[in-house]
Amino acid sequence: MVGEIASAFFFKDLDVSCLTRDPWKKPDVLGLHDYGREGLDTVAARNQWSFEDSKKGAQTRSRLTGKFWETLHIDLRMVDTSDFIVAYCPTNVYSVGTPHEIALCRQQRKPVLFVSPPVEFPTLELLRDHLNEDEVGTKLLRALQAEVPIKPNAAGIPSLWYMPLVGGESFFDGFGFEPYRKRFGWPKSPLDRRELARAPQRPLLPFLESLSKKLPQKWDAKYKRYTRNDDWLLWDLQPKRDGAEVTSPSK
Repeated sequence: MVGEIASAFFFKDLDVSCLTRDPWKKPDVLGLHDYGREGLDTVAARNQWSFEDSKKGAQTRSRLTGKFWETLHIDLRMVDTSDFIVAYCPTNVYSVGTPHEIALCRQQRKPVLFVSPPVEFPTLELLRDHLNEDEVGTKLLRALQAEVPIKPNAAGIPSLWYMPLVGGESFFDGFGFEPYRKRFGWPKSPLDRRELARAPQRPLLPFLESLSKKLPQKWDAKYKRYTRNDDWLLWDLQPKRDGAEVTSPSK
């Protein structure tokens, strides 16, 4: 839902191409049918993994690594061909692919617009209250929190590793759908209800809308003022201008 809204309005209507709205819906690859596609069988295939130290185990591992190499390849290739990426990274969600894509994007000196929302567990608090007089249940709940682990992050503070990697002016604590709801007739989702309960201080969508008018700036700690953000190197491909040549691929 998040990706559908962002791509339908902020990207498509602003003449910006969005490569993927959903990890399972990727652009077609020229000449390679279904290359890197993911679907309902992805988890089933992953569960076939084996650590068995045998020819059979080696065959299984080789087949799976070969299969999912396509997924890794197309996902990182989309980063290669993008001007910037949007990453939604709640701190309670385990992920490997997204951090890899973020790191690659920053290695290429391209912006990452990073959404780190507040993470709260209201059901956990209700369960803790319910077990208040149950000593065994309370002990088991504490053990479960340590094992999972369940770590609330009400302020949505991103990982300390992400902070220098992404850069201070590229972090957002939500999307900020509500001001646009009536304008575009969007239905509510669970994410919207969470943002209504705690309005984002720095929402992403107004920032995306402003990109069509001006490029963002960044804070210069040395001079203590906003300066140009040279991560935003977007080609100004105008015909008949020195340094830029636009030609049809069919020629």
